[in-house]
Amino acid sequence: MEINMTFLGQMISFAILVWFTTKFIWPQLNGAIEERQKKVAEGLAAAERARAELKDADAKVAVEIKQARLQATEIIDKAQQQANQLLEKARAEATGEINRLKAQAQDEIASMAQRAREQLREQVGALAVRGAEKIVQREIDPAAHKALLDQLAAEI
Repeated sequence: MEINMTFLGQMISFAILVWFTTKFIWPQLNGAIEERQKKVAEGLAAAERARAELKDADAKVAVEIKQARLQATEIIDKAQQQANQLLEKARAEATGEINRLKAQAQDEIASMAQRAREQLREQVGALAVRGAEKIVQREIDPAAHKALLDQLAAEI
């Protein structure tokens, strides 16, 4: 019977252990397990949110890069237009300057030609007068010349 009593004592001890464990230890273990499950679930949810935020951030970065490229393209286009405008302006100014210098040179050439003509006329006139003087000196003798002068003086 002693085995039965021992067995009964073990059964009672085991029952007390089960009751004590379910009453005091199991709720704390169960609470720790539930708390750990909540933390894991929150961690997974946070990871999923972070993944979604990363995806959104990547999309925003792609949009920003696209906008930056568009702005860079616009800036380059504007700079190219300004460079072309400056080039055209410089060409127009150079063409105007060339035309002005050409007109000035043509005016100067015309002026020099006019002066040369006038000098030529003066020289031709002087030569003609000298030639006429020499012809007149040879053809008119002094007595006839004096008679012509006296006649002119008498008429005046």
